[in-house]
Amino acid sequence: MTTTKLDLTGLKCPLPALKTRKALKSLRPGDALEVHCTDPLSVIDIPNLIRETGDKVEITERAEHRIVFLIEKADGSSFAGAGSSGRNRNR
Repeated sequence: MTTTKLDLTGLKCPLPALKTRKALKSLRPGDALEVHCTDPLSVIDIPNLIRETGDKVEITERAEHRIVFLIEKADGSSFAGAGSSGRNRNR
């Protein structure tokens, strides 16, 4: 397992979530991403992103001007939102 640090201090919504999503794509299952943010909205946006991707997230630090997330890349066996489109039902 490797840990990659991503410094997103100073960036405002939606950039922290977008850059976190991009960084997660390059990780292997079991790898960790440590994300440093200053945008207060990131405490909503990043956990919502992780709910979509199926990875695991933990807020390891939350101070007045700094938020640190530790995200663990999942193995990819679960697909978040799969089958939720509602198409082809009741045919």
